[in-house]
Amino acid sequence: MAKVLITGGAGFLGSHLCERFIREGFKVICMDNCITGSPDNIAHLFGNPKFHFIKHDVTNFIYLAGKLDYILHFASPASPIDYLKLPIQTLKVGSLGTHKALGLAKEKKARFLLASTSEVYGDPLIHPQTESYWGNVNPVGLRGVYDEAKRFAEALTMAYHRYHSLDTRIVRIFNTYGPRMRINDGRAIPAFLSQALSNEPVSVFGDGMQTRSVCYVDDLIEGIYRLLMSDINEPVNIGNPDEITMLDLAKEIIEATNSKSKIIFEKLPEDDPKVRKPDTTIANTELGWKAQVSRKEGLKHTIEYFKKKLNYES
Repeated sequence: MAKVLITGGAGFLGSHLCERFIREGFKVICMDNCITGSPDNIAHLFGNPKFHFIKHDVTNFIYLAGKLDYILHFASPASPIDYLKLPIQTLKVGSLGTHKALGLAKEKKARFLLASTSEVYGDPLIHPQTESYWGNVNPVGLRGVYDEAKRFAEALTMAYHRYHSLDTRIVRIFNTYGPRMRINDGRAIPAFLSQALSNEPVSVFGDGMQTRSVCYVDDLIEGIYRLLMSDINEPVNIGNPDEITMLDLAKEIIEATNSKSKIIFEKLPEDDPKVRKPDTTIANTELGWKAQVSRKEGLKHTIEYFKKKLNYES
């Protein structure tokens, strides 16, 4: 039975990855310090003989006995509200945490996959964003702690690949949504949903004309799995290229939730990207991957989850 370590496995994406690898027949080790992840996301997996949870901060030395076939490094705060509140921890997990995880992969001769992000493109000057684009990032801005942590993590991963011949993969994840996102996540869809379901004003930043391309979590997990099992060492974009303005997304969510909410406009955060859309040519041609879940269907599943969470917490 192949064994996989998923750092950040109690987080939004990490917990879905744990489920996927268990379904594929893997023995899964989930590692998380739960600074932004939650045991609630993986509670249903406790007691499964294929699943083991270790509470650990990956910026410290990682020891695991026995063989290890794959490492997926997903440990990191990943929303603006998190990395603005935890700037040092974000930089440390992107640098020290990635170094520790790569060192373990080297020791175990395990295939390594880094969870990178579309944020490496910054506020892009080309559209859509291709993997060959180097980005437009403010290294000393408020968002720089996350952007530069991920850019460094990519550089370190490629250095291990070239210098140590480590078998590595890099996925650049574009905006993703779905069940297990935190209500107070700070990203657009959780914020819009929690406000709309509570019939509170829906806050749109700036004039709402900035765009994002949102991908349902099941599609993203499929893309990550295919990338891990491929032979592509260079970064690959995974995301749904169906682009929408934040204003239109807010309107869609108000309509989908039958909300009485009105839209209000607030100041645009510093260095907030004006556009975001992946060029998924490599994923389409090399992985045979394409987003399958429509925004209407994905939002339906996400709304159901948020309704349960809001009722539970109210």
